Amino acid sequence: MSNDDRKTSFMNNLRKQGEEAKIVRKIVFIIILALTILMISGGIIGYLYIKNALEPVDPDSEEQIEVEIPLGSSASAIANILEENGVIKNGLIFRFYIKLNNITDFQAGNYVFTKSMHLDEIIENLQTGKLLLEPIYTVTIPEGLTIEQIAERFAEVLPFSKEEFLEVVNDEEYIRQLMQMFPTILTEDILDEDIITPLEGYLFAATYDFYEESPTIQSVVEEMLRQTELVVTPYMEAIDEKGLTIHEAITFASIVEKETGHKDQRDQIAGVFYNRLEEGMPLQTDPTVAYALGMHLEKTLIEHTETESPYNTYYIEGLPVGPIANFAKSSLEAVVNPAESDYLYFLHDKDGNIHFAKTYEEHMENHKRYIK
Repeated sequence: MSNDDRKTSFMNNLRKQGEEAKIVRKIVFIIILALTILMISGGIIGYLYIKNALEPVDPDSEEQIEVEIPLGSSASAIANILEENGVIKNGLIFRFYIKLNNITDFQAGNYVFTKSMHLDEIIENLQTGKLLLEPIYTVTIPEGLTIEQIAERFAEVLPFSKEEFLEVVNDEEYIRQLMQMFPTILTEDILDEDIITPLEGYLFAATYDFYEESPTIQSVVEEMLRQTELVVTPYMEAIDEKGLTIHEAITFASIVEKETGHKDQRDQIAGVFYNRLEEGMPLQTDPTVAYALGMHLEKTLIEHTETESPYNTYYIEGLPVGPIANFAKSSLEAVVNPAESDYLYFLHDKDGNIHFAKTYEEHMENHKRYIK
């Protein structure tokens, strides 16, 4: 091949490479342009989608939607409830919105929303507990009540009788259903043949609002158990560290509850009971005698303490077979965090003050001094 031919061939190759490079650059440019357009379009579409999801479901609707937010509901659960009831458009967007804005502290309750409400308005109601729906019934259950007394309280306000309530809470088939629903707190221990009432001590003391004309006994019981579960669950590890079962801890808390109404004394009383258990001494607490007899005792007599019952801590060693009343959170707290002392005895004077003693002799001196 001559030099001219080689030069011509070289120039042709260069020309072809240049044209290919132009084509490649065009293709790259087109791809980049297309991707840019897609990104911009996607961004616009995404923006419009999110903006739409944050707007009211139906700005013109005044339809009232009743929504129940259960106790202990997570943000995800609340978002799902609101979406399922048509209060918001998108639960996922709602979750992102509250997370990005660091919104927390939603309140449980029965709310009334409308589809025309803005997201911030919905959130404000959930944070402030503005229910917009007045309860039909409100019942306050104090601490230290037996299940029979609880039944009486509800029967005074709700459309069922004390007897009907007691029949439900003593129905073994229903109790087993509850054990499946609340396995954290309800164990086989509550079905011990010596237990008088399986749910004794497990129906938590609180104020309960009801928004139905005829709430069922089952719905009442299950709401109370949810409250108990919420209170007890944070103490599970501490209960285990004390070497107690859940049933024993609730039983223990019920005794502490019945021994004093003063919260600042409960850890000391719990400490005395632990000292007695370690010494192998009977607890000898009067409230267990009253429960064993099924009656209120103004004064516990020797003949009362001789009652043969698995609840009577004068008759048995250790804790009774089950709780003797419902309990306050402070009583459970005292059980898992008792005061450390060498006290083995205590008594109440006529003013409700408690006097502790390390020995029986000191205890008898206190008895002479404070019990007239």
